[in-house]
Amino acid sequence: MESAKGGYIDAHAHLWLHQNTIVDGSPICQLEPNRSRSIFFGEERQMLPPWMTDGQNTAERFLSNMDYAQVCAAVITQEFIDGLQNDYLEVVRRQYPERFFCFGMADYRRPGYLSEVERLVECGFKGIKIPAARLPQQFLNDEMMQTMRLLEQKNIILGIELADGDAQVGQMEEIISECPQLKIAIGHFGMVTRPNWMAQIRLARHENVYVESGGITWLFNDEFYPFPSAVKAIREAADEVGWHKLMWGSDYPRTITAITYRMSYDFVTKSKELTDEQKQFFLRDNAKKLFGFNKLKALPYIKNMSE
Repeated sequence: MESAKGGYIDAHAHLWLHQNTIVDGSPICQLEPNRSRSIFFGEERQMLPPWMTDGQNTAERFLSNMDYAQVCAAVITQEFIDGLQNDYLEVVRRQYPERFFCFGMADYRRPGYLSEVERLVECGFKGIKIPAARLPQQFLNDEMMQTMRLLEQKNIILGIELADGDAQVGQMEEIISECPQLKIAIGHFGMVTRPNWMAQIRLARHENVYVESGGITWLFNDEFYPFPSAVKAIREAADEVGWHKLMWGSDYPRTITAITYRMSYDFVTKSKELTDEQKQFFLRDNAKKLFGFNKLKALPYIKNMSE
């Protein structure tokens, strides 16, 4: 089966050249000099693997990880805690079109962002990210709905992460009703370890809504590898919405401070609870369909020195 041979697609990863921003009045920035740690909401955190001493989470470093782990393509999302990375991701998108699908992002915390979204679409971004969980709980206003209509009209994919549970699910139902052709990828697997997480998963019952699992190993970090409860949650979600609606995401690079990049998916490939067909839907086919990866690079398995 192809699912056992690599060729996977990561539906949730991050890239940046520099991380220096303010969220909710708190700074998020790299510690200097020669440190891979960051100040994160007033605390020192290991944001990157310790060998990334320059703080640069680049496409080339990720490609090295991807090639080694037999991940042929990745979706690069954005988050306020990384700062806006549109300029860098524009370069990445043009330089590696067959390896990366990149989301653009505006600053939705300030009115007038619709014009910035329009500019990002004109620049060629095929996806727009909205971290709704970091916006006011009632994030859907007139300008946001105009943004949704624009994305639907231009056939742009919406990437969105919601507040825990069903706090923002009603607003998503309104968006889906108003923009039924809008393609949507819901992140962080509905914040699966939080109460009422399945309310977000059930949004994928709608034809053009998908769910990706970026951060699932972080959410089940207390249990740790091989994350049997994560596998159970993936199966529960599939029972609700079908295997054709779920996608693997690593949340690279933050998650690989605790595990390797390969470990972010091989808890799925090694699971005896899932069939090869289910693994292929989850690890490759669904993301390939949604994000339009048509020319996937074949990657051979490379042995470790320890093997």
